[in-house]
Amino acid sequence: MSAARRPAGPARVCVVGALGRMGERVRAAVAAEPGLVLASLLESPGHPGVGSEADGLRVGSDPGSALAAADVAIDFSVPSATLAALAAAAAAGVPYVTGTTGFAPDQRAELARHARHVPVVAAANFSVAVNVLGHLAVQAAELLGPTYDAEIVELHHAGKQDAPSGTALWLGEAIAAARGTSLEKVGVLSREGETGARPPGAIGIQALRGGDNPGEHVVHFVGPGERVELAHRSFTRDHFARGSVRAARWLLGRPPGLYDMADVLGLARPGAGA
Repeated sequence: MSAARRPAGPARVCVVGALGRMGERVRAAVAAEPGLVLASLLESPGHPGVGSEADGLRVGSDPGSALAAADVAIDFSVPSATLAALAAAAAAGVPYVTGTTGFAPDQRAELARHARHVPVVAAANFSVAVNVLGHLAVQAAELLGPTYDAEIVELHHAGKQDAPSGTALWLGEAIAAARGTSLEKVGVLSREGETGARPPGAIGIQALRGGDNPGEHVVHFVGPGERVELAHRSFTRDHFARGSVRAARWLLGRPPGLYDMADVLGLARPGAGA
């Protein structure tokens, strides 16, 4: 497959999930970004906002029509809506940026299939600082070694639909990879009752929910007599939106494939050195 076309003028952006918490912030970030322009707004069929106007554009529910007007899409929605819009993007040759979380394994496989036809940036978290946190967590895991137990605690708003957060799972997967294993093998996502001693090499993830918190993640490396903590706390959603816009600009002209924010930011992978 050839690389996605890079538009001659400002890149036209379709915002998927345009009326959600993140959709609102993405629209503002696109409007503030030189070289990008809002072109279409998409919501799921049946959403009460379909047919209304926002930022001078009518909110539609047909992915094909919305993507036909765009050079790139930015999506923060739910897995079913993401996959429907991504299918239309793949058919139209439109690069796609998604921060949707909560995909089941078969849905992740479907996302990867669409990425064979168009370039896709899929990330659990588009904050540049959070991705630096992941980079530092990998370095800490490699330097501290297996005698330091890894635990992750995340806190999000009461309305979040999935747990643990996609970012917490991504952090756990990165630490596991740095240790030469996988989160599937060593992850502990809940503890209750007589659990017994902590299994060697386990990576624990605990989810807290409450209020309107945009997101906090704390990685604990607990060793004999000491503890290292790496933390990121969000106070607004604007940095997520700015990161997705940065990813959208980076994606223009890329060949088909499944990318993440490490690619966008040029960060090393676990085990790949600095």
